[in-house]
Amino acid sequence: MSVELLNPSGLPVSDVYAQVAVARGSRTLYLAGQVARTADGEPVGTGDLAAQTEQAFLNVATALAGAGATFADVAKLTVYVVDWDPSKFAAFGEGAGRAAARLGVDPVKPVTLVGVSALGEPDLLVEIDAIAVCD
Repeated sequence: MSVELLNPSGLPVSDVYAQVAVARGSRTLYLAGQVARTADGEPVGTGDLAAQTEQAFLNVATALAGAGATFADVAKLTVYVVDWDPSKFAAFGEGAGRAAARLGVDPVKPVTLVGVSALGEPDLLVEIDAIAVCD
């Protein structure tokens, strides 16, 4: 595997993310932010953070596959959520969990979650970008 996840001693350990990813490989992939859209550009889950999170993660997996990579190759995720506050964590986690189950992957990666006032289109609630390293 090209990405090894670590939780070094002296840092808090979380069930939902790893503190460090050590990536080794010959190709680095930088994904554009993925949102809740079908391949035809149709919105998914209008007003539903869990549904939009699930679709965004599915789109990340599709983008990775298109470049010959898998979710196991992801070294870092950045998640942007509109009007983030801790009360939204359950819905975000539900969507991420559903996507992980559908894809058969472990979603635990180094991740940065950023609260934003808006995304590129008014119906979007979440956007996920990824950096992956693979052989």
